[in-house]
Amino acid sequence: MTEVTNKKIIPEVVTVGDFAHALGVPVAKVVAELMKNGVMATINEYIDFETAEIIAEYLGFEVEKEVTDKPIKEEKKTEVHKGDMVPRPPIVAVLGHVDHGKTSLLDAIRETDVVGKESGGITQHIGAYQVEKNGRKITFLDTPGHAAFEKMRQQGAEVTDIALILVAADDGVKPQTVEAINHAKKAETPMIVVITKIDKPDADITRAKQQVAELGLNPEEWGGDTPVAEVSAKTKEGLDDLLELILVMADVSDFMADPKMPASGIAIETHMDYGKGPVATILVKNGTLRVGDYVSVGETYGKIRAMEDHKKKRLKEAPPSMAVRVSGLKGVPKISDLLQVFSDEKEARSEIENIKKTRKISSLANVKKIGFEELSESMKDSEKKELTVVLKTDVRGSLDAIKEAFKKISNNEVAIKVVSGKVGDITENDIQMAKSAGNIIIGFNVSIPSNILTLSKQEKVKIYTYKVIYELLDDVKNLLSDLLPPEIKELTLGKLTVLKIFKSGKGQMVVGGEVKEGKIEKDTEVRVMRSKEEIDRAHITLVKKEKDEVREAQVGTQCGISLDKEIPIEEGDIIESFRIEKVKRTL
Repeated sequence: MTEVTNKKIIPEVVTVGDFAHALGVPVAKVVAELMKNGVMATINEYIDFETAEIIAEYLGFEVEKEVTDKPIKEEKKTEVHKGDMVPRPPIVAVLGHVDHGKTSLLDAIRETDVVGKESGGITQHIGAYQVEKNGRKITFLDTPGHAAFEKMRQQGAEVTDIALILVAADDGVKPQTVEAINHAKKAETPMIVVITKIDKPDADITRAKQQVAELGLNPEEWGGDTPVAEVSAKTKEGLDDLLELILVMADVSDFMADPKMPASGIAIETHMDYGKGPVATILVKNGTLRVGDYVSVGETYGKIRAMEDHKKKRLKEAPPSMAVRVSGLKGVPKISDLLQVFSDEKEARSEIENIKKTRKISSLANVKKIGFEELSESMKDSEKKELTVVLKTDVRGSLDAIKEAFKKISNNEVAIKVVSGKVGDITENDIQMAKSAGNIIIGFNVSIPSNILTLSKQEKVKIYTYKVIYELLDDVKNLLSDLLPPEIKELTLGKLTVLKIFKSGKGQMVVGGEVKEGKIEKDTEVRVMRSKEEIDRAHITLVKKEKDEVREAQVGTQCGISLDKEIPIEEGDIIESFRIEKVKRTL
């Protein structure tokens, strides 16, 4: 660290470029010091004062915070006027195990065929659908059931009013069922247990109720406070009762919103559409979203150019509790980013700059000087073997979920490093990126143009594409397993009791003995044991029976052996012959 010689005044939040200018040092030098401290920031990105203070000290400067009366804004929060509140449709999340019939249930409710369009019968991203019952609307969120989509399911529980916890009558509670219940509890979301597949011959409804009761969801009919519905997506039995139950719970909970206000909502799915540009599915939580509105969604903004519902019907406005797909944004937002409406583009753009700044401050809040423990951990991480990949997916939700799954299957020996993760089909840029990294591209629900496939063969870049998430993860686990160092095993071949020392010295030993177990082979390793303790190790260079050289000596016979080193062997010692085997490990 350079000796501190100068004192500079900088604002509470400053871009890397302005910080370098204030210190009078090259930007590259500041960026390099930030990287050493675990902060990846470019010239136009913001850092907070605490981070700047640390970096300045390393560069030989002392900094002082600029005094200002302008507070850093927080993300805009829309005020709600209770006098204008009206009932809104309940937002219902469907949660549960991968094959307990979530999509089939929704398919039966809205009489469309979603399952037939999904690879392997698995819902791959969040879908939002609205149905009517007794003239009242209900919004359903169909959340993915595979374990890799835990984060997306969690978002589903946190944006909804009611959670349907599905349990198949023929299968019972599964780990993902427990996980879904925990997410709903954490979000304090009211739950309805839905026992599905009651038409199955091996259905056991009582067992399913008992299992959820053991998890704290005691059915109302058993004296508890958890509503339970019994349904069959195949025969439609119990569907009307389920919808009635949802509406009753909505009446009790009194879900309200103000449709007169500018809209606020949350992004539940995002992707890049090559015809429409950045596209986001927005769940309107309050107010009314209209075509022509200027909005911010997380760190991007734009003007709503078009809106459509789940049936692809073009809309001019979307009231509370409705999910609509919107286009007109400047970039692809993240799942769970908040949507806010502004009076004009300038205000929307100003707001996202503020959001970027506050998020950057939050992400850097824990940056500290690197101590011994952190350095040790960093050195351990550097010893990991990494599988570097370029990841391309159809939508943002899939991208985030797969990256999250990659973290879980990595360990302290091997890890997956996504050098580039984006939404959209595989392009020439992806080929070039993969060529400079690990020569591997993983695609999920994306296409490969013929010219890109040809280029990948020329550049020797391997492209793996998938339509089902667990197949992708299984293959990645196999690729990671190839990076694991093999397990070294010592396979004992035989044991010989030393009866006589024939020769010792000049870097070798000749001893005689009786084979007590297995066999003693030429060109194998041995360990010399005395009182169950290992004295030394050596290599057998020769095996003799009487005067003849042999390949091996079997149990119950006597032989002489030559070792490739001098060891203080004594009569009565045990010589164990063994072979070293390398066994491939798997995750």
